[in-house]
Amino acid sequence: MKEIGLYIHIPFCEKKCYYCDFTSFSGEKHLIGPYVEALKQEVLLYKEALTGYEIKTIFFGGGTPSILSGEAMAELMEWIRRHVEIDTKAEISMEANPGLLSKDKLHRYYDSGINRLSIGLQACQDHLLKSLGRIHTYGDFIQNLADARGVGFSNINVDMMFALPNQSMNEWKASLTEIIDLGVPHLSTYGLIIEEGTSFNQWVEDKKIKTLDEELELAMFHETIRILKSKGYTHYEISNFSKPEYECRHNQIYWRNRPYLGLGVGAHSYFEKMRFSNTSHIGIYINKINIGEKPLDTQELITRNDEISETMFLGLRLLEGVSINDFTERFQSSVFDVYGDVINKLISQGLLTIKGDRIRLSQRGVDLSNIVFAEMLLE
Repeated sequence: MKEIGLYIHIPFCEKKCYYCDFTSFSGEKHLIGPYVEALKQEVLLYKEALTGYEIKTIFFGGGTPSILSGEAMAELMEWIRRHVEIDTKAEISMEANPGLLSKDKLHRYYDSGINRLSIGLQACQDHLLKSLGRIHTYGDFIQNLADARGVGFSNINVDMMFALPNQSMNEWKASLTEIIDLGVPHLSTYGLIIEEGTSFNQWVEDKKIKTLDEELELAMFHETIRILKSKGYTHYEISNFSKPEYECRHNQIYWRNRPYLGLGVGAHSYFEKMRFSNTSHIGIYINKINIGEKPLDTQELITRNDEISETMFLGLRLLEGVSINDFTERFQSSVFDVYGDVINKLISQGLLTIKGDRIRLSQRGVDLSNIVFAEMLLE
């Protein structure tokens, strides 16, 4: 059978964080029931198209998936199992926010088949959490982590953010040390990006907050790599670190440019040589599903050059890089025939290296990855 990943978007939040530009909504909890029913019907809209596919990973993202009750998650998982083929060893991940978890809820999630938890901590200092608009404290995270492990979760990621306004290097290093000492097997670490339409963006324009100095941000990134590698974590993707065998299998589908189907409001898909996305309007999403229509907003046929470009710039996010042999097998052309001059230029600039079968970013290339990725775009 062909392999595919499944992404399911849960857009509800208790409160919109100040930095967030994802498709998410606060104050709309009354729509959770109708939305879950719409998700179930969207599964049916793709049931025939998924014939011959086996789902290798499922990822519940948000928003805040942990806003769902244990019963709602169990109902949704049972529906999916009934209508599509899921690998018995599938990685099934769910994002969760501290402060919205309980031992009983975690039990229900675990019993429903969720086997990987991604907890959005972001910082270990309560004053920084408050400045981000988070609803939880570090103490909430500690309790939720203990409860998650108590019900059986061992594959756990923690999301952390650096380069926050007023964050010091010592605070960032202390946060990393705290999480390492807790024995969490996977960390995702992201430098804050000020996105348009967010509260942070408005506050920067109004000079109410200042972004961190770029040199300090880069130093924080380098310290992240140094500290985590010294403690036995593999730096396997630009922003991701794991202990052996704990790499996120779902995200590797994206980075290897393999097919995935996204369900829910604002979800994106790459399926059967098409990229398409759902409407970001929750009312339109539910209404279209209820009349049996796919709630599509955009559709684009992926050309060969598109696929090559995406395979390269996504694949180079992985520290193992892109396999020369896999590229040839996938596209029936040598990567050097397509990118020969570009690759030579980037090697001469110290941004790429070739070792054996792999083209990969150098350490300088990791720092300047956007420059490399731009070079991978074909006309």
